[in-house]
Formats: sequence, C-alpha cells, structure tokens
Amino acid sequence: MDIGRVGVWHPMIGKAPAEEARHAAATIESLGYGSLWVNEGLGSKEPLVMSAVLLAATRRIAVGTGIANLWVRDATAMAAGAAALGDAFPDRFLLGIGVSHAPLVAGRGHDYAKPLAAMRTYLEAMDQADRTLPVPSTPAPRVLAALRPKMLELSRDLADGAHSYFVPPEHTAQARRILGPGPLLIPEQAVVLESDPARAREIARAHMSHYLTLPNYLNNLRTLGFTDEDFAGGGSNRLADAIVAWGDADAIRKRVHAHLDAGADHVVIQPLSPDTPDLAHALTQLTDLAQPLGL
Repeated sequence: MDIGRVGVWHPMIGKAPAEEARHAAATIESLGYGSLWVNEGLGSKEPLVMSAVLLAATRRIAVGTGIANLWVRDATAMAAGAAALGDAFPDRFLLGIGVSHAPLVAGRGHDYAKPLAAMRTYLEAMDQADRTLPVPSTPAPRVLAALRPKMLELSRDLADGAHSYFVPPEHTAQARRILGPGPLLIPEQAVVLESDPARAREIARAHMSHYLTLPNYLNNLRTLGFTDEDFAGGGSNRLADAIVAWGDADAIRKRVHAHLDAGADHVVIQPLSPDTPDLAHALTQLTDLAQPLGL
C-alpha cells in the first residue's frame, strides 16, 4: 500500500452529508494527500460504511477508520467489514481499531476495566473469524489506536502497527522504539495556519478541551513530562504548542517532518478552525499546505 507521507484526519468527514464528504474526499485526493481517515464518535456515521462511500467516490487515496470502536461491533462483524472493503478496494483501506475511553464506553453499558485484555481477545477473535471468510488478494492492514507501551506492543505483535492521536513528535520517537522497524506508525497532528500566537493558542485550547477530560490522553502526556499545571485552564502554552502545530506553512511542514524524522511512516494532519470544526475551512488550509508539504 503506497499512501505517501502525509494524509488527512478530520471529524467532519464522518459527519458531513454524503455529497459534501464525497466532494471533500475527491478534493483531498486531487491535492495529493495519501490517506483520509473517518472517525467514530458522538454524531459520526458508521465508519466502515462511510469508508465505502469515500472509497467509491475516489480513485487513488487510501481511507482508514480512525478509530473504529471495538465496543460498537463484535469481532466477526469487524473482520467481515474489513474483508469486504479490502476485497472491493485493494490496497486502499486501512482498518484502525481502538478501545475508546472509559467514560464513553461506560455510556454504552460496557466494562472498561481491562481494555488491553479486551483488545487482545478481540484481535484473536478477528483472526478466528478471518479463517472463515474469503481472503482478499491484499488483506486490509489493521492498526491500533495506541499510546502507552503495552498497547504499542500489541500493535506490533497482533496488528500491522499503530495510529496515535493527540501526541507530539516525542511520543512518535518512543512509539517507534517499541514497535521496532517494521510495523506502521501513523500519528495524527493537529494544525492551524495562524501566525498570531494568542489566536493560535485560543484555537488550540478549544480543540484540546474535550481531550483533556479523557484519562488516557492525560496519562500519556504525563509520561512525556506534562503535569496537572499544563492541563489546567484549558492547557498551558507549552501543551498547546506541543499538541497543535501553528504558524505559517513552513512551521506546519517542520512539525510534520519532526514526526517523520522521529520514525513515523505517515502523518495525518487535522486542520483546525477558529470555532467549530469546518470542512470547507479545512479544505482551504489543506490546499495552502499541499505544495509546502511536497505533495
């Protein structure tokens, strides 16, 4: 699978009306980005179905689930969905799977007490289901939403790599050391083309506000040297600058290359907007960034 070095992650890809999402996917493909990721969260459409919609509307770009929640569908359904997409769109679909977060999982009536064990059992059940399914000529790679060492080790041992989120390049370097040289490592990087520090950090804090309520992200950031002081008040300047790359196109390019230099195979950028996520504004930023990113 040739997805190049830079792709796109945006929450509205999985929420926008289908025609708007198809147009966005075709535009992103025409700009030269190598991948497009569909999330699964509150208000988003079913990500495997939406992946099929976007794959059918494009010709080259790869589409990944970022991230399909294992608590939402059983392992057999996940394996069958991935097999169908891998067969219909060879070398263009990546299955991203994750355990989500305790507050969100509890809201669905599940027990989040042992997420690592749940993921291991789920992957083993997927492997068993795969043995009963027609085998695509090129099975879809599966990557895990992974932040901490144990889940990264599982990404290495029972998957094809990791898709990390809400991380600076320092985490990418740590993840590569755990994964070793072979597995895929695909971090997300939030970006905003805004050179005014106060305005850029305001946009960054609005983006971070939800994630700073989720223990998985906070615990991971603590291992990177951030403290409760960095999480207070919407996030310190240090944290905002680490999580969101802001400035001109060259500043964004340097942050993307920092992840690549740290061991990422592919970086998916998430363009932020001043208020709520805005797909049209994201496309404008992606257009302005395409050439500086060497697409």
